[in-house]
Amino acid sequence: MHIHPIDPPPDNLPTIEPGRTVFCAEESQGLVCPVRTARVPQALHRSLSLWNSLTIGFATVSPVAGLYAIIGIQTVVAGGGWFPALALCLVMQLLVATVYAELSSQIPIAGGAYKWARHLGGTITGTYAGAIYVSSTIAMLTTTAYTGGIWLAIFFGSASGTGVTLVMWGAVFMLICTALNLAHVSVFKFLISLGVYAEIVGSFGVALLLFLLFRQHEFSELFAHLGTGTAPSRTAAFLAALAISGWAFIGFDACSTVAEETHEPKRMVPRAIFFSLCMVGSVVLFNSAALTLSVHRDTLRQTSASSDPVTPVIVDNFGAWAETPFLAIILVAFLACGSSMVRYTSRIVFSMAREGSLPASLSQVTDAGAPRRAVLLTVALATLGLLFGLNDEAVATVLAFGTGGLYAMFAMTTGVGLYTRLTGRWDPSLGHLKLGSWGLLINTVAFLWSVFELVNIAWPRPYAVAPDAPWWQLWAVPLVLGGILALTTLSIIVGRNRPLVSRGKAESGKTEPS
Repeated sequence: MHIHPIDPPPDNLPTIEPGRTVFCAEESQGLVCPVRTARVPQALHRSLSLWNSLTIGFATVSPVAGLYAIIGIQTVVAGGGWFPALALCLVMQLLVATVYAELSSQIPIAGGAYKWARHLGGTITGTYAGAIYVSSTIAMLTTTAYTGGIWLAIFFGSASGTGVTLVMWGAVFMLICTALNLAHVSVFKFLISLGVYAEIVGSFGVALLLFLLFRQHEFSELFAHLGTGTAPSRTAAFLAALAISGWAFIGFDACSTVAEETHEPKRMVPRAIFFSLCMVGSVVLFNSAALTLSVHRDTLRQTSASSDPVTPVIVDNFGAWAETPFLAIILVAFLACGSSMVRYTSRIVFSMAREGSLPASLSQVTDAGAPRRAVLLTVALATLGLLFGLNDEAVATVLAFGTGGLYAMFAMTTGVGLYTRLTGRWDPSLGHLKLGSWGLLINTVAFLWSVFELVNIAWPRPYAVAPDAPWWQLWAVPLVLGGILALTTLSIIVGRNRPLVSRGKAESGKTEPS
């Protein structure tokens, strides 16, 4: 039996009293029939074009936030020669993005991978997917806010702050991103477009000038010095570089979580997913090559996610006049990234609430079509996560889990897609994007890669952290991910073992099939 996904709920759904449930024909195919309640509207407005969806994906992946956060640790751990690992990671992630594009062409509903897991794999699979997805994207948002707060502090001349000061700057950064999400959608779209232009100038433009005017090394420098860092061997250095590169190419799936707000989503969302990653990947590769060829390796070695790795290089090469404009460009890019991530994560929360996995009140939307409560909850949890910024080691743990959690989600999504494709529960030929026999091969390789990269990221590497790092930091990804899976399993068991009286009360409000 094939599972035929349904489109987002139309505006003319029947109105029922809160607490009542409508059963419809789609349930015979294992699908959830979304309904609109009298007090809890659940329809998002279609206000995003292909360009808007693409810019959300571009801003979420963010060449600036991605590359500048990893370039220092790449050089420290690998010693150099990490460019091939970055390129390989991009190629493999493009295969994952292709699977996401194929799924979104058939199931273009808010929540993206969470909805696909629930529709194709069932309610329990969807519950696990939702728990992993929300927790990892919130960790990503926390990391982005912390790093963006650092750039905000640098822009206003407070670069020397540490601990509480940086946490406060991160909270201010988060407040701005929240305001941009709750403002009229035209304000959000303008900021995201501005952020893309800032990314192009701040990443590609600066890299082009460095490459053309200030190049110091031959192209062989891109492949030199591998294994001269803290890693014990060339193989260990390459695997570590591959794991670290994973951070630069996550977030493209944001296009799928806003599918209900995109015009013609079955056509536009797959294009936005694939092309946003292609654009970001091209910029990241060129930017990393330009920095490697134009900057001395010792300079890159001294940078990290909690410092400004590029401004000194810009000032040295272009002069002091370039500092403030460059910082403004980077700050706009970070604000666009943070705002996109708030929208990205809040739509997953909204989708889970609409399905009953979270309190239904979180699925309420304003007259303008914004899930305000989902946005506020997302921001509140991510802001609480900023408290980890009081400890540098804890910040590194949040960063590691955010990356590992999303690769766990990639593995789950490509795995569910592969299983249902092979068992006939999902027929990809019914979607708008048709890959034919290539679809199975791409799906298989994408799944194997996602599992490999998840294990690679989670692997404990003492040489990639501080020498006195505690044991729990080395095992951060499996510990946190295991804890989330354990809590999710417990909630499922408790839900199944509810007293029959409670179940009866819950079911007493059901109406007849429509």
